[in-house]
Amino acid sequence: MLYREFGRTGEQVSILGFGCMRLPVIGGRRDCIDVPLATEMLHYALNHGVNYVDTAFPYHGASFDQTPGTSEAFVGDALVGGYRDKVLLATKLPGWVVESRSDMDRILDGQLQRLRSDHIDCYLLHAMNAGSWSKLAGLGVAGFLDAARADGRIRYAGFSYHDDPPAFAPIVDAYDWDLCQIQYNFMDVDYQAGAAGLAYAADRGLAVTVMEPLKGGRLAGRVPAAVKALWDTAPAKRTPVEWALRFVWDDRRVGLLLSGMSTMDQVVTNVALADDGHPGSLSRIELGLIEQVRDAYRARIAVDCTSCRYCLPCPEGIDIPVVLSCLNDASLFDNSAGEKAQYNIEVDLGHTALASECAECGQCEAACPQQIKVPEEMAKAVRMFES
Repeated sequence: MLYREFGRTGEQVSILGFGCMRLPVIGGRRDCIDVPLATEMLHYALNHGVNYVDTAFPYHGASFDQTPGTSEAFVGDALVGGYRDKVLLATKLPGWVVESRSDMDRILDGQLQRLRSDHIDCYLLHAMNAGSWSKLAGLGVAGFLDAARADGRIRYAGFSYHDDPPAFAPIVDAYDWDLCQIQYNFMDVDYQAGAAGLAYAADRGLAVTVMEPLKGGRLAGRVPAAVKALWDTAPAKRTPVEWALRFVWDDRRVGLLLSGMSTMDQVVTNVALADDGHPGSLSRIELGLIEQVRDAYRARIAVDCTSCRYCLPCPEGIDIPVVLSCLNDASLFDNSAGEKAQYNIEVDLGHTALASECAECGQCEAACPQQIKVPEEMAKAVRMFES
């Protein structure tokens, strides 16, 4: 297992972190974790050098709502017997549950109880965007974080990010953060915080934790023939998973990447790969090959949406670019079932209304520089994701 400095915290972290959002479940129920198997997986990772464990209030819940999922309690139980002292434990404040300053303390205290710990090492504001940050800032979240640091309930403060690029830097600059968590992989270099956000945060001393290095498993799943043909040209024979993880680890500004592993085979494989994830180890030719693979995937884009957002606001509350992104990913990765699940997460989080709410008013279509027939695409989304 390789380790890296974690921003200005002084911590040394394993380059592989264990994400507890996609643990194995029983009977297909997200809130029913297969505890024996999940515990075996987590202990294997920790026994082989992983020292960062990430969970959150809603993980393994029935939906992203006011009720905590089962992941935090699972982690608390799994870390007994000496494991807790060996790891940096991360969880997150669910901003959508918070309506007052006192809610923040109440939620944190409940998380400490579920995690069976007197402190949380890395406490992040969950899924920050311009609106959610404005809400929490107005409710006094800076004072809450300062107080929780001072009384020892948390050690390091951070945020995870889910918004377009312009909102990232203002959040970074708004508080004395220790870390941030961003989505980053070889397909998402310009998505959300992206490569520019990674550089911005690292230059300001923040530790950077990367989520979705496999783009929610899409880069590890069914590989289109054109993409496989490109990977096959590489002198160094690697699996798509290894290529994707090596791309993230290649950037020395990344502290660690989180992998949401669902099987023991995934744990064993990723732990082994983390023995060789050195920064700067990919050659210029290999990085060029990854660019070709990115282009081959992007050639499969179904809807030519640039996320300029001229189509918004939608009178019905539909975040049109979010819906179109789900349609595109279904095409890129031959995975309509997976994108249906992602679409429903976006709806549950309140990021968008259902595509079926489209009133076909034509306002968005008239504003679209790409001349996308938006109502037609919304109808496709209804057929694919809401049936």
